[in-house]
Amino acid sequence: MQSRTSGTRAGRPRSAAAATAILAATREALVEVGWSGLTLGDVATRAGVAKTTLYRRWSGKNELVVDAVAELFDELELPDRGSLAADIEGVVLQFAAILARPEARSGLMAVVAESTRDDALRERIRESIVNRQKHLVLEGRSRAQARGELPEEPDPSESARTVDLIFDMIAGAVVHRALVSAEPVDTEWARSFAGLLLHGLTASTTA
Repeated sequence: MQSRTSGTRAGRPRSAAAATAILAATREALVEVGWSGLTLGDVATRAGVAKTTLYRRWSGKNELVVDAVAELFDELELPDRGSLAADIEGVVLQFAAILARPEARSGLMAVVAESTRDDALRERIRESIVNRQKHLVLEGRSRAQARGELPEEPDPSESARTVDLIFDMIAGAVVHRALVSAEPVDTEWARSFAGLLLHGLTASTTA
């Protein structure tokens, strides 16, 4: 019994290391061959693991690509830049920089397209990427409330709707600008977008 326990404990770090290597190999493959050329066999070879190791955690390449891309978005941070507008500008520029990476661009576009006919994949994208990054909105709003820039929202359901709306507006605008329109997301655009988000169309047209 003792040897089994020791073996289990020793296996956990190896499992975590294998997962890290697999996700890194997936991103490497996305850069070199793109989503269409990526195969699980190639990823396993790049990661130096058996295909069975990969299949134990991921049932197919769509799920694997989602998790590999999700790790990129985990790099997003929201440093305190002194104001809500500046905080928004900062996270927008970080987000755009990640989307400019070929592994993020090709991987995200591919799995979003595939998810139009795969509800389980759409849910995986929502949980692994979208919901995982909503903490940035919560953090930014809490900081802005502490500065007196935003009012408190005592109603939890209304607060949750606001978080969803803010996230959708920021993520949707940046993804469309960077990946659909293929236009630059530079400091000038980020500043204009933050101003429009905070003050609305009426303020921007009457200023």
